[in-house]
Amino acid sequence: MKIAFATQDQQRVDAHFGWARHLAVYEVDVDGHRHLQTFPFGEDLAEDGNEDKLAPKLAAIHDCAIVYVAAIGGSAAARVVASKIHPIKVTQPEPIAELLDKMQVVLKGTPPPWLRKALLKGEERATDFEDDEQEVKS
Repeated sequence: MKIAFATQDQQRVDAHFGWARHLAVYEVDVDGHRHLQTFPFGEDLAEDGNEDKLAPKLAAIHDCAIVYVAAIGGSAAARVVASKIHPIKVTQPEPIAELLDKMQVVLKGTPPPWLRKALLKGEERATDFEDDEQEVKS
């Protein structure tokens, strides 16, 4: 599963989604995690209400299941959710490495329903047509 982190310092979740200088993307599963890519964004992000700044961010994380943020506006949250990405707001800056470790522990156990659904993001629903054909013949 891919997870994105809104970050200014590339070490912690410490950024508002719309104003984040970086979106760091990681792959995480029960066996571990690895950094895939960090998307940099320009310094001109401070214009509040500039919805155009969201499009490149949404494109960068389009295949992520979750995005961790320090804050996110209502409009941005709606667009993130519409992209089938689950936003998670942290109450204070948290190290990305610790959040990845916590997610790995959750994945090893019994993930909550919303996370099980997020895990399916990007997976094609496989249909075994041979089984369906066998049932029809019976």
